[in-house]
Amino acid sequence: MLAPAGGGRASERQKIDAYSLQRLDDLAPLFNDVYAAAVAQGLPAETLMSEYSPGQFEITLRHRDDALRAVDEAVMFKRVLRGVAQKHGLIACFMAKPFTARAGSGLHVHVSLNDAQGQNTFASDDPAGTESLRQAIGGMKDSMAESMAVFAPNANSYRRFVSESYAPVAPIWGINNRSVSLRVPAGPPASRHVEHRICGADANLYLAVATVLGAAAHGLRERLDPGAPVEGNGYAQPGVRTLPGSWSEALALAAKSEFLGETLGNEFLKIFLAIKHQECARFSAEVSELDYAWYLRS
Repeated sequence: MLAPAGGGRASERQKIDAYSLQRLDDLAPLFNDVYAAAVAQGLPAETLMSEYSPGQFEITLRHRDDALRAVDEAVMFKRVLRGVAQKHGLIACFMAKPFTARAGSGLHVHVSLNDAQGQNTFASDDPAGTESLRQAIGGMKDSMAESMAVFAPNANSYRRFVSESYAPVAPIWGINNRSVSLRVPAGPPASRHVEHRICGADANLYLAVATVLGAAAHGLRERLDPGAPVEGNGYAQPGVRTLPGSWSEALALAAKSEFLGETLGNEFLKIFLAIKHQECARFSAEVSELDYAWYLRS
């Protein structure tokens, strides 16, 4: 998300720019510099589009068969965006929820699995993909709640998860359905893959991708069945298990997670959670402007 360094006018912060070509034209000098910097660094930046919230844009990076290289490139690209934005007097913001009344910013991880011959094992004429694709989804569903401390690692992260806000709120899957957390996009059979839609833009890319891949491997090993895909509004599904609604709840689930210990390493998880518990405690202890607004004279 791009914002004026000084915060900008209220009218600009309220403007919706979804799929706006004019907004792209307005910022053409900036995006020209972004793509030039990407070329200079060998980064596979592709499609650019204006998203729903003010100043919100999406630039896709072409997929790689080397997961670590793909993450390296994403981290490098975030630095490109920050540097170019600063040059143009703007701030490239990766907060999950910059504006209270607007949709937040997510980090979507697209995953497929090649066999030894380089063929996509998820490829199928069936839009729901192959058995291996569904098992991978089963693993992602099964471990999603306990992994939220990785996917949503800050207090601000949890403000993004609001019903009907383009951010998923339950571990469900569907076919070309943007109201679910695990989406199988439309496209030709050879391109069949899973779009993991839970992470916020503030997630650590290395940890998020490692956790997503670990979840897919977990589903394949255990041959987990994800159940039937959700049809229609994913926010309106009755009886669906919800995800942790707060940072502290997510940290408590992560602390009990055998999956995260196996995927990230028990010693790493112990240190990660110790740091995050300290951050959570410090954040909760801070007296905010809302405290004064609600309680100063009550």
